[in-house]
Amino acid sequence: MTYEESRDSAMRRHPIPHYHGDEARALFLIGALLLVIAASLGVALPLSPAGAVVAAIILAVAAGITSPAQVWIHFVNTALAALGALLFGIAAVHNFQSGIPFTDFSFAFIEVLALISLLALYSTTRTVRGLLLHPHLH
Repeated sequence: MTYEESRDSAMRRHPIPHYHGDEARALFLIGALLLVIAASLGVALPLSPAGAVVAAIILAVAAGITSPAQVWIHFVNTALAALGALLFGIAAVHNFQSGIPFTDFSFAFIEVLALISLLALYSTTRTVRGLLLHPHLH
């Protein structure tokens, strides 16, 4: 096997069209880390500190289970991303409408968590779409 062949096969890792589990996994881990950091810094999250840590653990476990071979987890990931988009999206809009300055830590963390959740929702939805359109590939 030549270098080009091994590189090409490494780039085609997943036989499922529209598989975006790797992106969802990365976004979930980034979100989990930000949740713990935000809770540690006293950011006014729409979750209690314990709730933030539990949410971070759930995201980390979901990221760890995510695989093209585990079809069910992609539906769970979509639900988790939608929940995060709702929770942090509503909080972000509320903070904006309340006039909280953009430079406020709470505003920044919640806004970033809302955007990460929306990106995760997009990638998980694309993966579920690929699974539903091509059921013979999983």
